[in-house]
Amino acid sequence: MGHRLSMPTLLHLPPADRHTLSEDIVGLLVGTLLMALAVHVLRAGGLITGQIAGLSLILSYAAGWSFGAVFFVLNLPFFLLALRRMGLKFTVKSFVAVALLSLFTELLPLGLTLTALQPWVAAVVFGVLGGVALIVLFRHGATLGGVGIVALWLQDTRGIPAGNVQLAFDLCVFALAFALFPWDVAATSLLGAVILNLMITVNHRGDRYIARSQ
Repeated sequence: MGHRLSMPTLLHLPPADRHTLSEDIVGLLVGTLLMALAVHVLRAGGLITGQIAGLSLILSYAAGWSFGAVFFVLNLPFFLLALRRMGLKFTVKSFVAVALLSLFTELLPLGLTLTALQPWVAAVVFGVLGGVALIVLFRHGATLGGVGIVALWLQDTRGIPAGNVQLAFDLCVFALAFALFPWDVAATSLLGAVILNLMITVNHRGDRYIARSQ
């Protein structure tokens, strides 16, 4: 008779591999660059997104302000929660990630020109790129501020999937978007946000990924 294998318990697992400082730096650069590209695609499709980035895009569209500047300012209050609940290291890395994204969203259009995209294509590409970007940042102990901070805190302390928390907030943002934008723009944009958050819910789980930063 064959030997039946049992699932290992956490007590029998080896210590989790920890990301080195250099790996965290690369992770922050890759994650924020991917998200800047996702925002660039979103703009080319004339769409919006959820979370603080969505509010920033709405304000930038409505008032003609810089997305990077608005995004940076709106994120500042959330760092108080990060500092009190998630620790200094997490707060510093998230602050750096927000600053990098603000910089990359201003620089990327200077070297990469995108013509108008079909909205549904832009929504799908944004959702995939944005989901990958946030997964990379989450796994290196950082977020892009705002709702991501609350989402990770609730996942770590309450076991609520981060993607579900972000999607719930996004529904509130899109309720505003449906009031301010044509319904087809808001609906197509919501598709991108759903794809992004489903990717996080499926792929970023504490019971599947245990690597941590130094």
